[in-house]
Amino acid sequence: MGNLKEIRTRISSIESTQKITSSMKLVSAAKLRRAQSFIHYLRPYSEKLTEILHNLSAAAESMENMALFEQRAPEKVVIVAITSNKGLCGAFNANIIKTVNHLVEERYAEQHRAGNVKLVCIGKKGYEQLQANYPVIEHNETLLDKPEFSEIANICERLTQAFLQHETDKVDIVYNQFLNAATQRITTEDFLPIRNLTTEEESAPAQDYIIEPSPQEVLTELIPKILKNQLYKTLCDSIASEHGARMISMTKATDNATEILRDLRLKYNNARQSSITNELIEIVSGAEALKG
Repeated sequence: MGNLKEIRTRISSIESTQKITSSMKLVSAAKLRRAQSFIHYLRPYSEKLTEILHNLSAAAESMENMALFEQRAPEKVVIVAITSNKGLCGAFNANIIKTVNHLVEERYAEQHRAGNVKLVCIGKKGYEQLQANYPVIEHNETLLDKPEFSEIANICERLTQAFLQHETDKVDIVYNQFLNAATQRITTEDFLPIRNLTTEEESAPAQDYIIEPSPQEVLTELIPKILKNQLYKTLCDSIASEHGARMISMTKATDNATEILRDLRLKYNNARQSSITNELIEIVSGAEALKG
């Protein structure tokens, strides 16, 4: 009976876990649909802004925002790491932390030894892991629950000012890019300085536009908006990726719980049948002893 009670306890425990993982899967699926819809509408806008920037960047030499295009030796580096506030989403956070560690220890090893690599952490999980090893100049946990564009704009302005004032020479963003519900791609994206693709893509056909009032004025107004939108898009990508990763993780957990329950119920039935058989044998043996 002790064995049967232990199996019943395990079955009850796993059934409770299965209900939790199933509920989390449904919640993540609902959140994913909203986040996926939003990022699909945001991406074309972001891509068009970037296309306009690349087409007009030839005018950068004669404008005051030329400083944002300045390619200089990255002696001081800031890495923006976007993770989640919660776990139970597979390797979502671990991959970001691993990528940041690789960047610091490999690409920016010299800067790290000089103490010139700093982090901006968006998300609790990344901050908890990374702040023990690297200096974190800013972290934010509220943006993931309520991604306000105004807060993203403030972070972007601080990063831009740090670059313009030579407090940093390079800003990279590490995040999970959303591809579909089951696939997220770890992406390291250049944020500052802005890459001037007119020199990198010389083979691309030039676009002839009539620009009013002038390319310089348009770019002066456009560049801050593009940078803010770029950072906002990476955050939305990460949020959609998180919900997708958690949905898949909870689906696998629910399926695993179903398999374990099937095995335990089979084991319970076998043990119960064996117990009943033993009891019958004892009753028959007792009756035979009384006859004798």
